[in-house]
Amino acid sequence: MAILELQDGTRYTDLQDISSELAPLNIQLNRWAVGESQQLHQLLAQDSLNEDEKEQVLKSLDGYFEQLQQTAGYQTRDLIVLHPGIPNLDALLTKFDKIHTHSEDEVRYIVDGEGIFGFVRPDGTQVELTVQPEEYINVPAGTEHWFYLTPARRIKAVRYFTGTEGWTPEYTGTEIRTRQAVA
Repeated sequence: MAILELQDGTRYTDLQDISSELAPLNIQLNRWAVGESQQLHQLLAQDSLNEDEKEQVLKSLDGYFEQLQQTAGYQTRDLIVLHPGIPNLDALLTKFDKIHTHSEDEVRYIVDGEGIFGFVRPDGTQVELTVQPEEYINVPAGTEHWFYLTPARRIKAVRYFTGTEGWTPEYTGTEIRTRQAVA
């Protein structure tokens, strides 16, 4: 279940309340079931996946990809798997833990683990959203945001792309004023 924490410490866990709070940013947040496939659940329980296993996970969830292709023009997808055993995990994550934007939407479907997206709202306040399994998020292009992992330091997320050129983070220089404690 997603958790939205406002700068003043107010917390929301109801999807409708969270969506209302994020509406000024046009962020879409939905729940998408991963299904009951035992094979899929076994793959998602593993720390790491080889390329064939990643492709099995993606194929089992391609119904969502097909919808996005038809409704929003998405062309490709991949599966990112992050966990504490990944060499240079901290270095990899530093690209995203500063406030930045992208020239394309950032679209993620969390299938295991969790992560935290922070956002700068139009009034300048900042909020942080913990996304968890079976949650789909679309962060519109140009939205000031940052991302980091929760203390569990693990996430598996399907990433959806319309192209590849809009994925370089463009740092805004805005300071993060709120950040959940990371152990």
